[in-house]
Amino acid sequence: MSLFLVTFGIMALAIAGMAIGVIFGRTPIAGSCGGLNAVNGSGACQSCSRPCSSKRAAAMAKGGF
Repeated sequence: MSLFLVTFGIMALAIAGMAIGVIFGRTPIAGSCGGLNAVNGSGACQSCSRPCSSKRAAAMAKGGF
């Protein structure tokens, strides 16, 4: 039971720290454009507002942006 309480306390502190960071104006944790988004081969990044230069160049070659 004590291991559960210690683990719960550590997780609660981590979540509280992230919440306090967002409250004070830090940007929230965000996902990347890679990972599972690139598995299906679409390569389309729905969450990036400013794509990196390689993505921008590929989109320009396809007629995007």
